[in-house]
Amino acid sequence: MSAALKEIGMARALRFALLELAQLVHLLLLPPLRAFWLRLLGASLGRDTVLLDVRFSNLDRGGLSGLTVGRRGWLGRGVRLDLADAITLGDDVTLADEVLVLTHLNVGFREHPLHSAYPRRTAPVVIGSGCFVGARALILPGVTLGPEVFVAAGAVVTTSVPAGAVVAGNPARPLSLAGGRREATTAPPAAPQTGSRAVSAPPGDPRATG
Repeated sequence: MSAALKEIGMARALRFALLELAQLVHLLLLPPLRAFWLRLLGASLGRDTVLLDVRFSNLDRGGLSGLTVGRRGWLGRGVRLDLADAITLGDDVTLADEVLVLTHLNVGFREHPLHSAYPRRTAPVVIGSGCFVGARALILPGVTLGPEVFVAAGAVVTTSVPAGAVVAGNPARPLSLAGGRREATTAPPAAPQTGSRAVSAPPGDPRATG
């Protein structure tokens, strides 16, 4: 018997195999049918939610009943959701391509030398309504994003983020708070004019391409 089978037992191994097969069916379906299929398997998905080729891991632990997505959600290509613990997304949440949401830590088999320092743990993730999570961002276990948080592409979010914040980097740090979301999307000011003649922006200035 393999070490993995000893670790999880036959019943969980069979559950894993069945849920992996169900996930394969999910990936073969067209996006309009995927939400229907996932609901049949226990997920709670709001109306008008679109899922592209979203992948799930650790289905044998928590199952799809641990996934809740509100209305008008968008989950892009290559998004991966770790369902060892619950993941909750509010209304109007966008997860861009290849976002990874983790809910557990497990360094390896029981005999792994790091287990004493880093024991296994799970913690749910909550992403509030109106959030945007950029491509290839990573959300770690136990994180809560308040409503209308903007997470920049590639950010590694290790701690909870208050409502309205804009965060970026590794580890993710706030760039601005409530209202910063609007500032981050405001176009740069137009170049000043003298009389009827526009003054050119210096080379390299983003206004030069406006």
